[in-house]
Amino acid sequence: MKNFVEELTWRGMIHQMMPGTDELLASGMQTAYLGIDPTADSLHIGHLCGVMMLRHFQRCGHKPLALIGGATGMIGDPSGKSQERNLLDEETLAHNVKCIKAQLSHFLDFESDAPNKAELVNNYDWMKDFTFLAFARDIGKHITVNYMMAKESVQKRLNGEARDGLSFTEFTYQLLQGYDFLYLNEHKNCKLQLGGADQWGNITTGSELIRRTNGNECYALTCPLVTKSDGRKFGKTESGNVWLDRNRTSPYQFYQFWLNVPDEDAERYIKIFTSLEKETIDAIIEEHRQDPGRRVLQKRLADEVTVMVHSQEDLDMAKEASNILFGKSTKESLLKLDEQTLLDVFAGVPHFDVNKADVIGKSLADILTADAPCFASKGEMRKLTQGGGVSINKDKLADANQALQESDLLDGKYLLAQQGKKKYFLITVK
Repeated sequence: MKNFVEELTWRGMIHQMMPGTDELLASGMQTAYLGIDPTADSLHIGHLCGVMMLRHFQRCGHKPLALIGGATGMIGDPSGKSQERNLLDEETLAHNVKCIKAQLSHFLDFESDAPNKAELVNNYDWMKDFTFLAFARDIGKHITVNYMMAKESVQKRLNGEARDGLSFTEFTYQLLQGYDFLYLNEHKNCKLQLGGADQWGNITTGSELIRRTNGNECYALTCPLVTKSDGRKFGKTESGNVWLDRNRTSPYQFYQFWLNVPDEDAERYIKIFTSLEKETIDAIIEEHRQDPGRRVLQKRLADEVTVMVHSQEDLDMAKEASNILFGKSTKESLLKLDEQTLLDVFAGVPHFDVNKADVIGKSLADILTADAPCFASKGEMRKLTQGGGVSINKDKLADANQALQESDLLDGKYLLAQQGKKKYFLITVK
């Protein structure tokens, strides 16, 4: 068995750890859990550090429990939040749980017969029949209000960071999460809770609850909150979160996010977000430092994470798509792209919308100077065409007066015009 604490230490993935955690893990296979609230039907890369902790835990020979907070997701965790979240209904939560489990299966082995195979648990299963009175009597009596009030997440909300203060609903969250740890400790022999640095208060409430009820062994380990080198929040772009769901963030966009991280961030991220061994990572970092312009570090990082989250096929398409804009590519490459990837690749180029009835059968010279003015005049376009400087769907255009046929359209509705090597125009034919 690999040493889990040593593995996380060299990867820069330990923020806080209760004394005795490493001794516990050295004594044989252990069970640990990490909780994820299903506030959406997809994880985003802000969740990835925690998920990678579970992945490394399993690869070190231990048993991971991925807890989906079907119950706590109805409450909303105040940690790191300046205002109360919208509460979700049961149907939405059930849908989100199903989608998240499918994503987690890319990281964890849920299916094998190994003694340390991962399990998905949902705290709704043990909370749904718990009455308020029973919870207040059996659980609430063990934790004082003074103890709960002292938590940093509560203090921040009470000391003016939130416009509306802290609701009783959110105040109960740490007790509910604490009960999760107690329940899994008693029913799954789970002695360790994992989480992000902002969860330390909630996690220690759970260990305190265990100590006061059954006195069992329990420990905690948190990973640091990942940030960018400039201190800004990791995982956000101008368009919002970078999601693991391909319908929210396409594999091409996902690949581009990792490919474009700065050198300093890439050195940290390749340790946190891949399963590559230390020797391999050290060699890649050294190679990158010798010639940063080749960006071997970002390329390997983007390759590893895209395959892990999506697939090798999706990585190949993302690279193919990147070559269309920045390298030599053919019409065959263009035809391999799905519609969303096509739109993502050419999101930054000039777009025109035209009516199909107005352009089918019409000359490209007329279309590209009047309906979709990619060229200043027909004369300019004819001159560029004669010099081999105009391409349609990555094929050199031989005759500017060629008529547009419906079969020329990509996905039945797109036309890609190119002037020179790097000037593109995307026309949507509706």
